[in-house]
Amino acid sequence: MQRRTIFFVSDQTGVTAETMGHSLLTQFDGVVFRQVTLPFISTADKAEEAVRRINATGETEGIRPVIFSTLVQEEMREIVKGANGLFLDFFAAFLNPLEEELNIKSSRTQGKAHGMLDIGAYTLRINATNFALANDDGAITRDYEQADLILVGVSRSGKTPTCLYMALQYGIFAANFPLADEEFESGKLSNTLMKHHRKLYGLTIASERLQQIRKERRPNTRYASPTQVEFEVRTAEALFRRFQIPYLDTTERSIEEIASRILDATGLERRLRP
Repeated sequence: MQRRTIFFVSDQTGVTAETMGHSLLTQFDGVVFRQVTLPFISTADKAEEAVRRINATGETEGIRPVIFSTLVQEEMREIVKGANGLFLDFFAAFLNPLEEELNIKSSRTQGKAHGMLDIGAYTLRINATNFALANDDGAITRDYEQADLILVGVSRSGKTPTCLYMALQYGIFAANFPLADEEFESGKLSNTLMKHHRKLYGLTIASERLQQIRKERRPNTRYASPTQVEFEVRTAEALFRRFQIPYLDTTERSIEEIASRILDATGLERRLRP
């Protein structure tokens, strides 16, 4: 199987280069990628050191690396472009056509994508994240009036990471409530949940996958037993249908896809953009 080293080079955190690069790399099943991020390449000295590292990798491995770049400054881009590798420049690919179409020169400012230039947006991101943490696993329900969304489902179906992702990426105030014995035995939802019925969204998961997850967390327990897992999943889905709660199977979906599908289904506004 072919092996290649990928460098993500950025003058800031490297998140944009990683995200866009990963999306492209997923299309190549027959290659094993070793991924290296080189962030904060903001001076000529750092750019030249990045080139030395890239070239050394190519010499050691006997094949040139692939370089995904989101460098904004022309000087640093030209330096790194001189490395012995396939240089893929996201900014040049998209900024130049945009400048022509909009008939205006871009600012070429470092750090705008993931910086703190918009204090209001950054504060919203932090507040939404704090809300998700404070309202995790049904420990606190008194703040549900402030919630945009309340995820319900069995334990380990993906509620917590989905809430945190939506908070960080979109500024959504999301709480989550784990269904447990009280709901399973009574076949009812608490008055608190019913009061906020329009905010509820269910997550389910294949029992085989859930058992695998729970066995890793608590092996040899009732919590992870096939009988208990199948009962919880079956009963949770019955509750969703009974109380007309829309729900999503998370078994083969990433957190990013889960969040996007929920926002699309509910019509919740994305207050922030990644």
